Amino acid sequence: MKRLFLAAAVLLAAGPALGVAEHEGNDYIREHGYQGSATCEECHEGTAKQFLTTVHWTHSSTAPRVENLDPGRAYGMKNRIYTMCNGNEIVNDLKRITSGEPGSKEFKYSGCNKCHPGDHLNAADSTGPAAEAAIDCLLCHSSAYDFRKRKVYEDDQGRVVLGQDRSTEAALAIAQPQVKNCMVCHEAAGGGVYIKRGFAFSKKTDAHAAKGMVCVDCHKATDHKIPTGYDPNNWANDGVRISCAGCHEDKPHADADYNAHTVRIACQTCHIPNTGGAFAKDFTRWTKGGDGFYEPTTLHKDVNETTPVYAWFNHQVANRPEFIGPKGSRGDGESKLYPFKIFQGKGYFDKKTGQLLSMDFGPPMATGDTLAGVASAAKILGIQEYEPVPGWQTIYFGSNHLVTKERALTCPTCHAPNGVLDYGALGYTAEETAKLTSAETYFDKAAANLKDEW
Repeated sequence: MKRLFLAAAVLLAAGPALGVAEHEGNDYIREHGYQGSATCEECHEGTAKQFLTTVHWTHSSTAPRVENLDPGRAYGMKNRIYTMCNGNEIVNDLKRITSGEPGSKEFKYSGCNKCHPGDHLNAADSTGPAAEAAIDCLLCHSSAYDFRKRKVYEDDQGRVVLGQDRSTEAALAIAQPQVKNCMVCHEAAGGGVYIKRGFAFSKKTDAHAAKGMVCVDCHKATDHKIPTGYDPNNWANDGVRISCAGCHEDKPHADADYNAHTVRIACQTCHIPNTGGAFAKDFTRWTKGGDGFYEPTTLHKDVNETTPVYAWFNHQVANRPEFIGPKGSRGDGESKLYPFKIFQGKGYFDKKTGQLLSMDFGPPMATGDTLAGVASAAKILGIQEYEPVPGWQTIYFGSNHLVTKERALTCPTCHAPNGVLDYGALGYTAEETAKLTSAETYFDKAAANLKDEW
């Protein structure tokens, strides 16, 4: 049956739920049902094996732009430790956690790999026929996927399994990935909705969404390798990148002065004036919720409530135990000015090495005992000697969504004396700062814009 419907390979962007042409493989699915990736392979032979090499499956990659890393090792959600997620999939594998309340039988399933597009029995970096068969193709490619079926359960051998919607109904709605397919994982990363990135991709919050665009209109995949932008905190990637310039020309504005700024100022700086999400977390102090379980104490803001900090960025990343952020300077010839959300996380550092210690969330989630979580993680990782001391880590998150045209920064926003830019911190002299913040620089243009409003 291989290649029976090979012509259907070009129709992945179609689906009946979207009111467009039906996927040509649907007759086969109606006759034989949907058997996971094996059904997809009838047309897309070799795609499952190919997918196992992508970051969405491996959850890690080499990170050559990040300093102080082993160039031959892969880093990502699978094994990285930082204070937005003070653990990783190695120490926080998906598992049952029972409440520590005396006599309680309450439990929940928790783990960093709940977003992995497999069945948990075949985890990140797994390979071979079993891993290929475990791929949840419809999670991304069905417009009728029932996410309630993607629940965790234990099989008859007591193994923790991540469920999938492999219904014929979902399979008959094969389509280009829609916003919900992407955001079901990316929106809730970091411990809850809007916690990590702090953005909602909707018509009210993003200019691209308002035009009817979806995530993959910008993040266009080739062989399931999805391009990403540059973010000091986003280490794992498929080696392909996107930028605003991929769609917008070098001189995107009607105003010549604005166009002149694009040489040194990234589009995001003016067109993403706000973001949201967590700005501080304390993993040394967990708070008990109404369900009897504990969560790390978190401070966060809603979408569009956080004002960014601006810094030079040449796409190289400073990486130290206490700081992860952009490298760059005004004079290096490669940097542009970008907006960032500053996040500060508190965790335990090893006094012996100065490195951040990982935490198994099982013990503190059940009882609030954070040091028990550090001890469990150390045991899993084979760390025998360590001395935990609390400390803070600062992380710069890149602002790349919540794009706006109507609320974009204007001349006075940056050049007025009380504007958003700290010119001194950006490397400008006092004399240059005085000139850049003089009304002489922006007054005529701002006044002309006022006339347009009258």
